[in-house]
Amino acid sequence: MANANVRVRFCPSPTGNPHVGLVRTALFNWAFARHNQGTMVFRIEDTDAARDSEESYNQLLDSLRWLGLDWDEGPEIGGPHAPYRQSQRMDIYRDVAAKLLAGGHAYHCYCSQAELDERRDAARAAGRPSGYDGHCRELSAEQVEVYQAEGREAIVRFRMPDEPITFTDLVRGELTFTPDNVPDYGIVRANGAPLYTLVNPVDDALMEITHVLRGEDLLSSTPRQIALYKALIELGVAKEIPAFGHLPYVMGEGNKKLSKRDPQASLNLYRERGFLPEGLLNYLSLLGWSFSADQDLFTIPEMVEKFDIADVNANPARFDLKKAESINADHIRMLDVKDFAAACEPWLNAPHANWAPEDFDRAAWEAIAPYAQTRLTVLSDITANVDFLFLKEPVADEASWTKAMKEGSDALLITAREHLETADWNDPESLKNAVLAAGEAHGLKLGKAQAPVRVAVTGRTVGLPLFESLQILGKDKTLARIDAALAKLAG
Repeated sequence: MANANVRVRFCPSPTGNPHVGLVRTALFNWAFARHNQGTMVFRIEDTDAARDSEESYNQLLDSLRWLGLDWDEGPEIGGPHAPYRQSQRMDIYRDVAAKLLAGGHAYHCYCSQAELDERRDAARAAGRPSGYDGHCRELSAEQVEVYQAEGREAIVRFRMPDEPITFTDLVRGELTFTPDNVPDYGIVRANGAPLYTLVNPVDDALMEITHVLRGEDLLSSTPRQIALYKALIELGVAKEIPAFGHLPYVMGEGNKKLSKRDPQASLNLYRERGFLPEGLLNYLSLLGWSFSADQDLFTIPEMVEKFDIADVNANPARFDLKKAESINADHIRMLDVKDFAAACEPWLNAPHANWAPEDFDRAAWEAIAPYAQTRLTVLSDITANVDFLFLKEPVADEASWTKAMKEGSDALLITAREHLETADWNDPESLKNAVLAAGEAHGLKLGKAQAPVRVAVTGRTVGLPLFESLQILGKDKTLARIDAALAKLAG
C-alpha cells in the first residue's frame, strides 16, 4: 500500500564525476518515493570546501535530469526546508551543537592527536577496542581551565549511551551494536566547522526524513546517528527516528568494491557512449534488487510500480558491463523508430561524425534508421555503422581489406557489378539475388560472395544489412565504389 508520508533524501557531495553506485542509491530512493507517492528530497552535502566544486554540483543536477530522477524539494526547486545546500545551513548546525552541549548530550574534548594515537596504540596492544576512551567525558572545571590555559583547542564530541543500540535495518533485519564498538565521536571540529556526523542527521531530522536508504559503507555510523536522534528528539529538534536501509556494495573487478577510480564507475562514460537513461537505470536497478525471477528487462514506470525496499538483497552486487550493454541494446530496440532516430542525432554531428555537415543526407538516415536500430548496443555505435552513406568514399582499414579481398575477389566484383547493373534497385531482394548469382558463377556461397562487395562499398567486414544499405546508398554510388575497389586491386 502506498504511503504518502514517505520522505526520502538523496544527499551526494559535489566531488568529481557522478559514480554509478551513487546513481543506484539515487534510483532506489527515487523509486521508493514514487512507489509510495511520497517526497524525494535532493540535498547537497557541500561542507568540505577543499573537495567540493561548483562544476561537480552542476554535473550532479544535469546528471539527475538526464536520468529522469526528478526531485520534489531541493536545489532550483526550493521547498519548506530550504536551503538544501549544507554550506548555507551553518547557523542551524551551530545552534543544534550548542543545544547538545547545554543538554549534556555532548562535551568538549581537549585531547591532542598525539595523545589519541598513543592511547589507541596502547589499547590495540592490550587487545582492547581502540576507539575513543572517554578521557574528556567528565572533566572538572579545574581540568578544563588547565587545558584552556595551555592553549588547547577543543572539538565537540557526542556522548554515546552506555547500553547496546538495536534497530531493524530494512535490508538486513535486526542489528545490535554494543557500546564498546560505538565510542563517543566528534561532531564539531576545533575550528567550529560541523562534521558530517552532525549535519547529516540534523538535516534529516529538520527535513522530516522518514526513510534513510544509503550505502552499506555507512552502516557502522547508524548506531551513532540513532543515539543522536534520541537526543535531538529530547531537545525538540527531531520528531522521530527514521527507518534505515543499507544497500549492498556494488562490486567491480576482483571482488573489490567499485570505486570512483574504476573506469567503469563513471556515469559520464555511459552517457558519452550513448546508453539510454532507461537502459542504464534498468541495469542499475538489478544491482541488489530484482523485478522477478525470470525478467530482467522492464521500463522504469514498471520498476516504480513494483519496487519494495524489502526486496533488496543484502549481498554485494557485481557490476557486469556486458549485461549492462545487453539491457541497453534491448531498450534501444524498444524505442519507436522516430525516437530512436532522434536519440542518435548527437552522434550524427560533430565532433562524433567524420563527414562534412553538408554531406549528411537526412532522407538516407531516416531510411537506414530502422535497420540500424536492431544492431546497436549503444547509440555511439551509429556513427561507424552509417558513415558509408555520408562519406565521399568508404574508410576501409587494412585488416578489413585484407580479410575480404582474397584471391579472385577482382573477378567476383566484376561479375557482381554486371549483375547489379541490371538489378531492380527498388528491391533489396533483387540486389541480393544479383550478388548471389555472382557468387554462384565463381563457386561461392552468398556469405563469401558478399564480403568483397561489403568492404568495397561500406569499408567494413560487418555492419548493417548489406542489400538494404546498397539500396539506400543508391546505384550510382555503389557501382562507383566497386569500380574504385577494382582499381585498387589492379594497382
